[in-house]
Amino acid sequence: MMLLKVLLISIYSGICGLDSDNGNLQIYRPLATGAIIGLILGDVQKGLIVGGTLELVFLGVMAIGGAQPPNSVIGGILGTSFAILTNVDAKVAIGIAVPFSIAVQAISNLIYTANAGFIHKADKYAEKGDTKGIELMNLAGMIPMFTFFFLIAFLPLYFGASTAKAVIDSIPAVILDGLQVAGGMMPAVGFAILLKIMLKKDLVYFMFLGFVLVTYFKLSIIGVAIIAVIIAAYTYYNGRSDDDGDKGVISNDGI
Repeated sequence: MMLLKVLLISIYSGICGLDSDNGNLQIYRPLATGAIIGLILGDVQKGLIVGGTLELVFLGVMAIGGAQPPNSVIGGILGTSFAILTNVDAKVAIGIAVPFSIAVQAISNLIYTANAGFIHKADKYAEKGDTKGIELMNLAGMIPMFTFFFLIAFLPLYFGASTAKAVIDSIPAVILDGLQVAGGMMPAVGFAILLKIMLKKDLVYFMFLGFVLVTYFKLSIIGVAIIAVIIAAYTYYNGRSDDDGDKGVISNDGI
């Protein structure tokens, strides 16, 4: 039974690895992986708690050009899995997830380098006008990435779950307390990274609006999120209306 659960998590890990680079459906985010892994392992509540906490850690992390950040896919999947399997606090799970995410990102760069061979092969097909060959190379490039994320999830969970639990049980309480303190600080680091983007004159007043709503009006985070969705929807559709109006003006001038 445990093997089946590990296989399901590993397959999901491979799909998430592809989604993070290709589909971008956001199913690889820790908040989503926490819910799915919690469902597989039979503890959705803890999966959501750990996934939500890890989401705060990786909230402002993004890849810029060749600079690759810690891998949130493996961090979320292994962090949530070990938290449920070893029954540790979410903050301790962060201490487990972050080292994995850093190590995996360093290794995944090798996969990206190896996949360059498919690009060169696709270039040759492009010179011949062979569109099917180009499509085949794009699909073939997904195989190493899926296999990599599958194995990175499968090997630690299948061979190391019981070992990890025994190791965590043997760790002195003072060290676990230290991991909890460090883990509790990591979401603040994630928010700090995000604020580097938000602290601009066009966006900063939204941050202060959220602060006022929570601090002075005692509004819950969910309430603030709903207000944010309403503002975002209004801005988006109002912007589209303005664009349509501009197009109409141009068209009339042309007539």
